[in-house]
Amino acid sequence: MTPERLTGLDASFLSMETPTLHMHVAIVAVFDPSTVPDGYSFRRIRQMIADRVPLVPVFQRRLVEVPFRLGHPVWVDDPEFDIDNHLRRAALPSPGGMRELADFAADIDSRQLHRDRPLWEMWVVEALEDGKIALVAKMHHSTIDGVSGAELLGILFDLVPDPPEPAHQGERQLDMRVPSAFELVSHALVANLFRPIDIGRMVWRTTQAIVGVRKVRQDALGKAALPLSAPRTSINVSVHARRRVAFAAANLSDVKKVKNAAGTTVNDVILAVCTGALRTYLLAGDELPETPLVAVVPISVTPEMADLKGSNKVSAMFVQLPSELDDPLERLQAIHEGTKGAKEEHHALGAGMLQNWAEHATPNVFATAARFYTGMKLADRHRPVANLVISNVPGPDFPLYMGGSELLAMFPLGPVMDGMGLNITIMSYRGVLYWGLASDARAVPRLWDIAAAIPAALSELLEAAGLQPDSFDVPLHLGPGMPPQAQWMRNGGPASHTYGKEGADMKGRADMTEVEGGTDVAAGLNDTAIA
Repeated sequence: MTPERLTGLDASFLSMETPTLHMHVAIVAVFDPSTVPDGYSFRRIRQMIADRVPLVPVFQRRLVEVPFRLGHPVWVDDPEFDIDNHLRRAALPSPGGMRELADFAADIDSRQLHRDRPLWEMWVVEALEDGKIALVAKMHHSTIDGVSGAELLGILFDLVPDPPEPAHQGERQLDMRVPSAFELVSHALVANLFRPIDIGRMVWRTTQAIVGVRKVRQDALGKAALPLSAPRTSINVSVHARRRVAFAAANLSDVKKVKNAAGTTVNDVILAVCTGALRTYLLAGDELPETPLVAVVPISVTPEMADLKGSNKVSAMFVQLPSELDDPLERLQAIHEGTKGAKEEHHALGAGMLQNWAEHATPNVFATAARFYTGMKLADRHRPVANLVISNVPGPDFPLYMGGSELLAMFPLGPVMDGMGLNITIMSYRGVLYWGLASDARAVPRLWDIAAAIPAALSELLEAAGLQPDSFDVPLHLGPGMPPQAQWMRNGGPASHTYGKEGADMKGRADMTEVEGGTDVAAGLNDTAIA
């Protein structure tokens, strides 16, 4: 591939990374290998991935830094690419349930990617209960965002268990030439010549945008939350390297029923479910704040920035989560008004504002500031920028296969930020919303409590709206700690989930606390994507 300069936003995800703040995204996908026509084998999976890697240049490119960090890094083909540096095989300890898989994924999520090779790794995980297998994959955020990551997985997945052999296209020839230090510095200096002019234009556009945002805030009934307005909780501390992972599932049909009854959006309901789960968690710890929590909500700006090169086409908005309110429908309506205001303010600010300012971030200054901030634990010394990050990635509503194995579920995991020790990422697949929770292991020691409170929070919304839950099939046993009334589905079992408000009772919490004593280890809210 021709050397490609990173955009400012892509480069910023590299610059802000520290030994404790890891800027990769991950996914945990569970498969049923009984659908493989000739029987499962790791060798077949490895060969399939090896054959498809050359179809996507991102899998075979690595970083080259500009000397003295005078400019953003560039992508080049890795002349020493070796798939065995990226694809590995592992097995879970007995009993091989979702808790063991979550611990394994947390251990993987706790480790930074090596920058001397393409920024991705995959583990094929065997010995799951009932003969299932899993894929744990992670890629650096400088390489993909939530939407492009979902598209990238499409290269590895098929629509049928036994797809026809693809037409032979020949192996992609890697470009062995790496730009010299002179070339890199020269290009960086030329780019820097125009920086003062571009910054002047950006200052003028930003001033106009701020005036527009101020007008929106004056006219709108619902207002976006402001950075540095979040209350401090135990979640909001300087992060360490070790992560914790948990999973949950909820019925997309139930979310849509609440949306229709309340006159909101699917994403408002998802945020309300998160708010209810966090309320349960904070009440249990006797730390529920009297003011709303604040979530950073990444949003895709791909349609508005279609011509922009780079892997990440995202922006963000700040949304209040009124966990202090007792009534779940009041919380939902407050979130609905707040997200409307946040979208109006984001529109007034402009989809490309974050992208444009990131383009002028000096790598040296950015990286030094990030290391100073984390090293001095400054996140403990000021009001939180926000309490957590919540992302929603739309997925397919039809079955997928990898190497013949049917995909049962996939749980996305986003990066945990300094001062925001919790990330909740949701992906839809075949009518089910799969929730991946990643946290700093010390900041959120009872992460499975939040996971268990998610289906209970949706039940609370259904009950408050006078609605009955629909039956749905979750083809996994998520293990102890889920609501005791829930009949989480295994293959061929009856499809139902008759959990109620009792699902978040102390019995469930006791189950989770016992299990937690064991091993430790983006894309946007698109209202039309899964509405």
